[in-house]
Amino acid sequence: MSIVNRALKKANKIVSPGKLFFDPEFIILGVNNVCNLHCKMCDVGTQNLETNFAQNLVGSHPLNMPLELFKKIVDQTAESFPKAKIGYAFTEPLIYPHLKESLIYAHKKGLKTTVTTNALNLKRKAQDLVDGKVDQLYISLDGLEKTHNYIRGNNKSFQKAIEGIEYIRSLENPPEISVFCVITEWNYTELVQFANYFSSQPIKHLGFMHQNFITEIAASSHNALYGSLYHATHSNIEGIDFSKIDLPALEKEIAEINTNDYPFTTSFSPEINSFDKLEKYYNEPESKLGKTCNDVFTNLMIKTDGSIIPAHGRCYNVPMGNMSENTIKEIWHGSTYSKFRSDIVKAGGLFPACNRCCSAF
Repeated sequence: MSIVNRALKKANKIVSPGKLFFDPEFIILGVNNVCNLHCKMCDVGTQNLETNFAQNLVGSHPLNMPLELFKKIVDQTAESFPKAKIGYAFTEPLIYPHLKESLIYAHKKGLKTTVTTNALNLKRKAQDLVDGKVDQLYISLDGLEKTHNYIRGNNKSFQKAIEGIEYIRSLENPPEISVFCVITEWNYTELVQFANYFSSQPIKHLGFMHQNFITEIAASSHNALYGSLYHATHSNIEGIDFSKIDLPALEKEIAEINTNDYPFTTSFSPEINSFDKLEKYYNEPESKLGKTCNDVFTNLMIKTDGSIIPAHGRCYNVPMGNMSENTIKEIWHGSTYSKFRSDIVKAGGLFPACNRCCSAF
């Protein structure tokens, strides 16, 4: 994106957030409502299904997005937003029964695709991804073998993911591969070891993500102001104990990774490089660190039933529209999404329940 375009977009967000003059960059798809792992920092994995996050991932019906609906989404995206990427993100795309056919269809329509996966089935689905011309493959791994398998509740999940990475790289014209790791109380001491391990793996990028969560206090504070419009719930906090994270030790891990030279790029989301900010992030979760939500201006998410919510699965479970009644273009520029963007800007760029979301940074 050119400097001029970036400046125009920034001005649009500030001056007229309710009326966008540019297109979405990502159409995020919840292609199914089931996962094959049980992650300890995820509401779906812990069966904490009353939260917004869980409802955004597994709360719609049918179980799998019908292929007809997928094609409708792709047709409208190709017509109205041809530069937008189709992102298979929720809940676990590699067990979506229409994976190969849908990818091929999107490619024929000229759209780029990305797939975010836990990679448990990667080796088995590798050829489908290559045949479907996936542009980027994002793999979620949460530590070295023993740690990752413990967090994910499957004693073969790490091994299967690595087998999948090695296998898909052996195929002709494989997609670019990036690995993302959520920092938790179980893995924060081995981030450097984790990065070193991937020095021998053919990946493009390694990203570390501080946990995204909403405490009950943050949800209550939010709902006192905005609950009638955009109800918040606690999320991704069940069974989590941030006091078990030695923040000085985590700070050292981050600093070492940032100074090391790897054959791939690295990142932290958010970029926190001091003990004071780590302390604020984890121990003062109701305080604001980020400046503004970026994703409501670039993304929308479509569930299996065709309903659309703002940004992605971590956002509010508030319908912006439905594919059965409106086109994607109408919803993107529609009054409901426009009001949501305007309200979040008026709130200072973030609602109280947005403070520990990845989109806030």
